[in-house]
Amino acid sequence: MPFRLENLPKRTEKPRNEGLTLVLDKGYSVRQAEDFVEVASNYTDVIKLGWGTSYVTQNLEAKLDVYKDAGIPVYLGGTLFEAYVLRDQLDAYVKLIQKYGIDTLEVSNGTIWLSDDRKLDIIRELSQDFKVLSEVGSKNPNDIIPPYKWVKIIENELKAGAQKVICEARESGTVGVFRPNGEVRSGLIEEITDQIPISNLIFEAPQKEQQVWFIRKFGSNVNLGNIQPSEVISLETLRIGLRGDTLLDFYSLEDDQEFNQVMKDNSISNEE
Repeated sequence: MPFRLENLPKRTEKPRNEGLTLVLDKGYSVRQAEDFVEVASNYTDVIKLGWGTSYVTQNLEAKLDVYKDAGIPVYLGGTLFEAYVLRDQLDAYVKLIQKYGIDTLEVSNGTIWLSDDRKLDIIRELSQDFKVLSEVGSKNPNDIIPPYKWVKIIENELKAGAQKVICEARESGTVGVFRPNGEVRSGLIEEITDQIPISNLIFEAPQKEQQVWFIRKFGSNVNLGNIQPSEVISLETLRIGLRGDTLLDFYSLEDDQEFNQVMKDNSISNEE
């Protein structure tokens, strides 16, 4: 940090198990990747090359090297995994990620039909050699999974070997754990987190209001995913109360009478 500020919430340090920021790279160039790691590598825990963008990315190996040199794990998007499974080419997918030295992958079925049993078998198999992140939830906004089923699926996939389970929201933040208007399905989140440890979950939360909700609900070290590269620094300030949305959530008012009086005066002024 370039300077010091007292009484900020304590953030976990890399390599983190909690407080993860999973970044969505939608097609950055090598130069953009270099610029990104220059400013945000300390706050980025894993990068996902979104959906099938890696297939059409020029200079892919060079970009992967940039992230590798910065110490940031990278994996290919879940949709690419599904594209290989759809074509019965899972073995080819494994060889592909081995070729690029990738040790993390996402097992998902947000678009294709993949039975729960088959998905669990894949997780068990691939978790022997890779860090598996599984994803739960449909990309179809009309496909509503009841809360009890979310919990059951997540529990089973963690038992099968998934290191974390990603709760689906898509890049838009309008499906899965969110309603089509972006509003958090708070009842669903309550049901999931009542039975699953927060540290085992990554909540996709691409919109600022969604990030704020999760940080206020679960604290600075909640795992969040589908974060735009340009929003990583912004998210970190939300996590430690250095943006207006969370400033007062991480400041103790009990021992600061002067601050209390200012806030009281402002409240009276606004009412008038």
